[in-house]
Amino acid sequence: MAEPAGVDRGIQSLTSARNSLKSSLEKSKAIGLALNKTSPRFDEIEQRLPSLEAAVRPIRADREALVAVGGHINRAVGPAATILKVFDAVHGLEKSLLADPKNDLSSYLSVLKRLEEALRFLGENCGLAIQWLEDIVEYLEDHNVADERYLLNLKKSLKGLREFQEEKARLDGGLKDAALDKLENEFKRLLQDNSVPLPMASPSSLGEQPCIAPSQLPVTVIHKLQAILGRLRANNRLEKCVSIYVEVRSSNVRASLQALDLDYLDITVNEFNDVQSIEGYISQWGNHLEFAVKHLFEAEFKLCNDVFERFGSNVWMDCFSKIAAQAGMLAFLQFGKTVTDSKKDPIKLLKLLDIFTSLNKLRADFNRLFGGQACVEIQNYTRDLIKKLIDGAAEIFWELLVQVEIQKQIPPPNDGGVPRLVSFVTDYCNKLIGDKYKSTLTQVLLIHKSWRSERFQDNQLMVEVLRIIKMIEQNMDAWMKAYPDQTLAHFFGMNNHWHLYKNLKGTRIGDKLGDSWLKEHDQYKEYYATVFLRDSWGKLPSHLSREGLILFSGGHATARDLVKKRLKAFNDAFDEMYKKQSTWVVPEKDLRDRVCQQIVQAVVPVYRSYMQNYGPLVEKDASSSKYVRYTVVALEKMLSSLYMPKPMRYGSFKGTPPSEKLKNDVDLRRTTSAVV
Repeated sequence: MAEPAGVDRGIQSLTSARNSLKSSLEKSKAIGLALNKTSPRFDEIEQRLPSLEAAVRPIRADREALVAVGGHINRAVGPAATILKVFDAVHGLEKSLLADPKNDLSSYLSVLKRLEEALRFLGENCGLAIQWLEDIVEYLEDHNVADERYLLNLKKSLKGLREFQEEKARLDGGLKDAALDKLENEFKRLLQDNSVPLPMASPSSLGEQPCIAPSQLPVTVIHKLQAILGRLRANNRLEKCVSIYVEVRSSNVRASLQALDLDYLDITVNEFNDVQSIEGYISQWGNHLEFAVKHLFEAEFKLCNDVFERFGSNVWMDCFSKIAAQAGMLAFLQFGKTVTDSKKDPIKLLKLLDIFTSLNKLRADFNRLFGGQACVEIQNYTRDLIKKLIDGAAEIFWELLVQVEIQKQIPPPNDGGVPRLVSFVTDYCNKLIGDKYKSTLTQVLLIHKSWRSERFQDNQLMVEVLRIIKMIEQNMDAWMKAYPDQTLAHFFGMNNHWHLYKNLKGTRIGDKLGDSWLKEHDQYKEYYATVFLRDSWGKLPSHLSREGLILFSGGHATARDLVKKRLKAFNDAFDEMYKKQSTWVVPEKDLRDRVCQQIVQAVVPVYRSYMQNYGPLVEKDASSSKYVRYTVVALEKMLSSLYMPKPMRYGSFKGTPPSEKLKNDVDLRRTTSAVV
């Protein structure tokens, strides 16, 4: 019994051990499963340990450092929070500033000013706030209050803020620049919408238009422009505004001038065929320049002052000078210079005086409008032009006497008329001494003499003109002596002495020469007319002599032969003389009518009487046409139509070949036909 009992106990022990082992295995398995479930939590705890360590670091830090760090943080965080609020406010203005300022310019400018103030605040305080935050990081680092990785992140963030703060333009993301661009566009729009070319009157009444006193822009528009300029100037954009203003307003002036057809201003010296080709442009130029100065540039001058007056005279004067230059003022002056550079010619003297008169008339306006330092280019152009005008005019005038004397060498005209030199010089000198040019020429010569430190006598102009007229007298005497045909010489003398008398009587030159001088030329005219008539047409009646016809009154055949002989002699002499003198001319109509009348009176009555008495003797003859060539009416008509001038022959100075120019390029038309 004892053995089974021992076996049972062994079995029980084994069973108990097995159960215990099984239980242990199940517990181990449960523990393993539990461990597997808690493993992620251990990983999470492991990951959080560094931050927990950093969090509890202040507990391990020095107590005094922990106490002090709070004050540093409070001092830095307060300003930083304020800056953040301002920064948020800046972005709150974005919608208003990206709108079109034309809708409410006043509000737009107000919002922009707030943006500028906010950006100014940020610019002035961002650096200080960042510096304070950097001081906190440095304090935490020095006192080992914070974790190193935490401090490293803070440093990176602060470095980014520092770089951002140094680039001030990025503080608003470019909002201010966009707003300023919109203001510039609005400035340009206001100008363009309110800049209208000045309505043109007819060209003939340009000089009669009253000057424009009021501004060309409404007052409300000017105030808006000034408000925009104020903001743009505060942001260093005034120069851009000036450029916009100059562009728009100069374009407006050019548009006003386009109606005047100013293409002639671009003509070059080489395009001038002769002086006459520019004559028509000179008076236009004077009227157009006066209109441009007194109306267009005067208005721009006032408008520049109105718009830019708050920014100083230098700004608006510079603006006006650019408008004047770009709108075409220099082109007007360049045209004047082109005239001065053209070839020298007596007629050119009058054109130079015309240009000088126009400029002198506008002298006060030029000094007021273009007298500032900003208009130095226009001043230099004007000064140079005036010098060229005075030098050119004086040079041509003082050479006139010599040039007239040179013409003495030219053959006299074949037609016995008035040489173009004579008609030109008498008319020319009358113009120089006339109301239009005398005072201007005197002023020009006075200035020219003063530049050379020489004196100009009060009567020097008249003295020189009288010398020219007397040189014409000498030329006339020389030309008369050059004619081989004395009848033509007398005819020439009659023409030219009458021309001097008629064209100088009642003029200032004639008054200065005196009545005796004028009377002398009138007497010369009468003398040469009498001699001419006596030695030419006065000889014709002698061919119609009645001598012998009474004796043969009873013999018709003998009388008829004598009449035929004398009529043939008359006809031959008449034909020869008429053919010869049909190319001669008398330019002055009153003298021509008188001479023709005298010829008719000398010839026609004798011919009429002769034909009445003796014409019947030959008219019935079969060959009568050989002897009765002219009726009385036909003869009178032929004689009355003599000496008619050729069309465009006198008073014209065109077509002179370049090879015939006189020395010094002063062209008094030195051709054979110049005296013809």
